[in-house]
Amino acid sequence: MTATEPSVSLAGRAPARPARPRLAGPSRAARTRRKWYEIIGLTAPALIVFTVFVLAPMAFAVYYSLYKWSGYGWPTDFRGLDNYIGTYGAFRDKIFLDGLRNNAIILVGSLLVQGPLALGIALLLNRRFRGRSVFRLLTFVPYVIAPVTVGIMWQLILVRDGTLDTLMSRVGLGGLITGWLANTHVVIWTMLFILTWQYTGFALILFLAGLANIPHELMEAAAIDGASWWQTQRRITIPMLGSTIRIWMFLSMIGSLQVFDVIWVASTPAVRSLGASNSMATYMVDHGFTEREWGYGNAVAVILFFISFIAAVIFQRFVLSRDIEAPAKARRRVKN
Repeated sequence: MTATEPSVSLAGRAPARPARPRLAGPSRAARTRRKWYEIIGLTAPALIVFTVFVLAPMAFAVYYSLYKWSGYGWPTDFRGLDNYIGTYGAFRDKIFLDGLRNNAIILVGSLLVQGPLALGIALLLNRRFRGRSVFRLLTFVPYVIAPVTVGIMWQLILVRDGTLDTLMSRVGLGGLITGWLANTHVVIWTMLFILTWQYTGFALILFLAGLANIPHELMEAAAIDGASWWQTQRRITIPMLGSTIRIWMFLSMIGSLQVFDVIWVASTPAVRSLGASNSMATYMVDHGFTEREWGYGNAVAVILFFISFIAAVIFQRFVLSRDIEAPAKARRRVKN
């Protein structure tokens, strides 16, 4: 083939296509900025709400607690820590210390009574029998009733010559009748009974939800191996329900430290003023709102917050830590 002859392409070879230009994407810095913009845009509303409605009120409460303030104008009578540890401070007031003791009684009583009672009912209701749904509903009804309604209802039942006293007299137990809401030695146990009646249903629902997540095959395998019903519950069910029980204990502990509504409605101001039935929250409202000692009331609120916070941190560190660390350890084992 001479140089003047036209070139002939090889048979079967596709003509070459021009290379498509590569589009330049956003730089790494631009992607990083966009990521931060998204994070800020999504978290800013929540942070603003949390700051305005949580952090700011807490800061104002700490500030006002350092003053003697009646609620009018800007506080000017600086007292420092007198509202806490002064001569007339909260930790020098026997009524406040009685309220702290009552909170401790309710906390311990709730853990020792509500938990085992709810767990036993949950284990029974987890078995199949006719009418099980009705029994579940009846045990949960007290929890969904408004606490104010619960307080008024039990006040009418336990008032002198009320429903309970009349019933006890008719069955021959009149000698056991006492002032359930007026006897300073009995009233705190009456409050504990009312709170147990209302909040056992909450623990029951949590335990039933935890029981639903336990594989039924484990129960069948234990039964095949000859384990009794009680051995199955003690060796399999209750240990696997441990994380649910610990979560309930945490919620019950915080609720017991901050209990207010039922005690405020069911008990009388005269009994609370003697320290027999008051809690830290009712003491705070009595002094902060009723007696208009706003600075002192804020000091009690700060004390209540720090007690709840410290209790929550200790419980999470020594009890809930295993539930937090176990998933992380499992993920590390899977990766390795």
